[in-house]
Amino acid sequence: MRPVTLITGASSGIGAALAQVFAEHGHELVLVARRQRELTTLADTIAASGRARPTVLPADLEQPDAVERVGEALQAQGLEPDIVVNNAGFGLFGAFGALDRARQRAMIDLNVRALSDLSYAFIEPIARHRGGILNVSSIAAYLPGPGMAVYYATKAYVLSFTEAMRAELAPHGVRVTVLCPGPVPSEFQARAGFRPGFDSAVLKVSPAAVAQEGYRGLMANKRAVMPGIGIKFVPFLLRLFPRSFILGAVGRFQLRQR
Repeated sequence: MRPVTLITGASSGIGAALAQVFAEHGHELVLVARRQRELTTLADTIAASGRARPTVLPADLEQPDAVERVGEALQAQGLEPDIVVNNAGFGLFGAFGALDRARQRAMIDLNVRALSDLSYAFIEPIARHRGGILNVSSIAAYLPGPGMAVYYATKAYVLSFTEAMRAELAPHGVRVTVLCPGPVPSEFQARAGFRPGFDSAVLKVSPAAVAQEGYRGLMANKRAVMPGIGIKFVPFLLRLFPRSFILGAVGRFQLRQR
């Protein structure tokens, strides 16, 4: 079986940027996302740069059997991941009680269940190759999120899960890193129904910069990577204020984005 780097949510934004960075460093890639056309275009672009052409696997990871089907497709091609990049995810902006329940459940399925399933499905080859897992969370993982309650909660799960997996897999020589960007200009914001304001403009970092820092962090086996200067201060500042103050501040910030 040939080792590859598996990247989910690779059709745009941070996922596509991560694919470019991993390819530049000589990794053979498997790209997973719903949109085959965008994946194929990205694979063609990487191949045109002289890198190995990535394998394209269109899949909707919100579906319960998606991870199993991805595994079967890899096995049929003689491939196994030594690095898994769990980037696929989305958010929804609005009050919890006002948002569609099915869409919120789908968000949990993608942001939490699929990420966990992919980590579990390939943990054996990752450990055997002494590879790594890069989970894309968000600075939202450190905060309560009125106005995006479920999204913030899913990203808190990703942070906690990654730190636990890091402790469990360290004895096997596996690198496990969580990537926690702030606002990033991408399709994510439009899908979430989020209108970036001044706060987002100050903190935002480009997908390419996020991908570069994420790759370097994983290779250096960092616990957490927070791209950009402003974002790095957030966990420190949270220690200075009571939780009730943070809750109110986040709520007011979210309201301004409507």
